[in-house]
Amino acid sequence: MKKKRENKGSSTELTCHLSLTVSTLFTLFHIHRPSPCQRRKQGFMHLGGLRTALYNYIFAKKYKGSFVLRLEDTDQTRLVPGAAENIEDMLEWAGIPPDESPRRGGPAGPYQQSQRLELYAQATEALLRTGAAYYCFCTPQRLELLKKEALRNRQTPRYDNRCRLLSPENVARKLAEGAKPTVRLRLEERAETFQDLVHGWNRHEVASIEGDPVILKSDGFPTYHLACVVDDHHMGISHVLRGSEWLVSTAKHLLLYRALGWEPPSFAHLPLLLNKDGSKLSKRQGDIFLEHFASAGFLPETLLDIITNYGSGFAGNQMGRTLPELIEQFDLTGISTHSALLDLEKLPEFNRLHLTRLLNDKAQRLQLVKKLQAMVEDAYGKQLEDRDVLSEDYVERILLLGQGRISRLQDLVSPAYSYVWTRPAVARAQLHTISGEVDVIAKLVLGLLETPGVSFTQEVLNRELKRLSEKTEGVEYVKMMKLLRMALSGQQRGPTVAEMMVSLGPKEVQERMQRVLSS
Repeated sequence: MKKKRENKGSSTELTCHLSLTVSTLFTLFHIHRPSPCQRRKQGFMHLGGLRTALYNYIFAKKYKGSFVLRLEDTDQTRLVPGAAENIEDMLEWAGIPPDESPRRGGPAGPYQQSQRLELYAQATEALLRTGAAYYCFCTPQRLELLKKEALRNRQTPRYDNRCRLLSPENVARKLAEGAKPTVRLRLEERAETFQDLVHGWNRHEVASIEGDPVILKSDGFPTYHLACVVDDHHMGISHVLRGSEWLVSTAKHLLLYRALGWEPPSFAHLPLLLNKDGSKLSKRQGDIFLEHFASAGFLPETLLDIITNYGSGFAGNQMGRTLPELIEQFDLTGISTHSALLDLEKLPEFNRLHLTRLLNDKAQRLQLVKKLQAMVEDAYGKQLEDRDVLSEDYVERILLLGQGRISRLQDLVSPAYSYVWTRPAVARAQLHTISGEVDVIAKLVLGLLETPGVSFTQEVLNRELKRLSEKTEGVEYVKMMKLLRMALSGQQRGPTVAEMMVSLGPKEVQERMQRVLSS
């Protein structure tokens, strides 16, 4: 979160900060470097990243602040083409666009860390001058040997701080010889205590368990530890909301703030979002990326609802909350330290609820009609008859009749609903296997359609079809309904016959009954 620091007693402007990488490493969800087959999706927005972004967005809007998106591209070997664009595309699709970002710009830019290298170099020089940091000339080979030795002894790998002991003369000589060292932060014993807005008071003695961390690589690019501190300071970030896996690293970040003489922001480390069985959301799961949910027909409102419903910080678990309601109900002090277990099997149920809500809004319903028209044309193309099944009125009727039953627009172009867009090819022999009274039943329905004053509603049609069966000897009601369902849809299962008739309309029902008689 970004804050414009002002004199005491003046107002403070809060702005939320979400720091996401465009390479294979999310700063909020650390993963191991992927294999080549996994690289395509790494760095793209997934459910865990969306949840962290959403909490940042909600917090910023709750307190009239700004939501700042910063992209980390300092590991040049792991950049993924298109990932930066995907992140912003998906945030906009989800309805939580940043106020400042690489695409949108803003007063705190630039927003890609590769364009801010001078700031990191300046901070590094300041740390070297005061002795808070030092040059490290250890080769990758030596560091790998240290790691292997630690693992062989069943110890946690750590740097042995060897270059801390180099004399100024040795350092000067190596630099004069053209060596390209890294720069490490000198960790201090007795780390200071800090108050996390979620986890309360914390202190992590990182110096006793970790070696001094690299803050500037030999290529001049910073690591996360330095970059986030420098950027948060220069961007005026007041609050940082990130995943709880970064809680321990905060001790190192506070050391950097203190060494640079800067005021740190407030930190809130959010509990992780896990699978239903308690396992971590993995980017190896192709179905956790937002593109998957969007292409599968799930609404952005649904994803925002479900990832907060299984979290904390809101007034109980309520299905169907909208973004304005989430902002209104949000309470940072109510966030639990326990991980949130996400049950994706309930996505259709959540989506059905939000789809119904959109259908009850005229403007939103019109947008859904347009989407469904395009989906029908794409799915059936040349199979569409001359009748105007793509008319706005017809498509809207199908949508309204399906609400409460369908969970996605895609359901209406599935084989189960193909009969509303195309006429089924049903052989007369197939109808005869259901009932020998094929012509009798078809004529009864045609007569019903021609009856003056009969309202074409489900309630009336259900009643009148029942009466037809009762008045006609030899026509069993159950067989009559089975035959009509097959004649109208070509299927043995589906909505009620009355609903099918209302969906198709009297003219189309008449056409299909006449085809039965002429077959």
